[in-house]
Amino acid sequence: MAAVIYVNGRFVGKDEAMVSVFDHGFLYGDGVFEGIRVYHGRIFKLDAHVDRLFESAQTLGIRIPLSKEEMTRTILETVRRTELQNAYVRPVVSRGVGDLGIDPRKCPRANVVVIVDSIQMYSEEAYRKGLRMVTTSTRQRPVDVLNPRIKTCNYLNNIMARMEANLMGVDEGLMLTTQGYVAECTADNVFIVKGGRVLTPPAYLGILQGITRQTVLELCGTLGLPASEQVLTLHDMYTADECFLTGTGAELGPVVQIDGRTIAAGHPGPVTLRILAAFRDLAAREGTPVYAAAGAPAKA
Repeated sequence: MAAVIYVNGRFVGKDEAMVSVFDHGFLYGDGVFEGIRVYHGRIFKLDAHVDRLFESAQTLGIRIPLSKEEMTRTILETVRRTELQNAYVRPVVSRGVGDLGIDPRKCPRANVVVIVDSIQMYSEEAYRKGLRMVTTSTRQRPVDVLNPRIKTCNYLNNIMARMEANLMGVDEGLMLTTQGYVAECTADNVFIVKGGRVLTPPAYLGILQGITRQTVLELCGTLGLPASEQVLTLHDMYTADECFLTGTGAELGPVVQIDGRTIAAGHPGPVTLRILAAFRDLAAREGTPVYAAAGAPAKA
């Protein structure tokens, strides 16, 4: 079925989904969003995504004109109308319509949009054979500039890093902090496996605290794999036994090359594949049912 989009209380098709060109999300990237997956008719980690959406809006001072419960029902209803069993959901809350200045006081009401469609971050071949990655010259913005924990609509920093990866002809770009520590990738968190330990950069370095990232850390505990946050450098990346990326869109992506260095003997490693299998099993079993019961959508 074609994409269904919720726009301020209405459900419309892709060609009818519109907001004003005076919306500050369009003009300045002033807004927040989430990426959510639907697996087998269940929305994975829906409550966690809604909580993070509201936290991001709170930090930016954007008042979402729906309660968390109303947002949850709206997401469920939008997915339900597509009749899809597997999908990607993108709720977006922008500052709203204002004037051509940046003053947020000129935007009296936020716009709420929920898009349900599909997504494919990398090719199927890349998942089978592993991803190639380069370190970008674009650095992760520090927390005292714009905290990366806020999932804002302004992704220009990530886009610039993505352009570097594209120019190098690889699958993904690795971003460092301004001090040279490993932060995250252009749209994913990053993990390495070293000596049987699963390691990922700590949140205080300035990363988006990914929901898939947190799920993997919890799964490692279930699987008996020691996992922790640790400050990492490029030396740690180059000498890792395995490396993988996590994100809602990407799920788990094995990495087999970083800056021309071969990782995990050039193919997805056993620990990575074990975690990936456990994640897919969890995603197939858990989540908020979409089609169990219909509920009235909220009006923004």
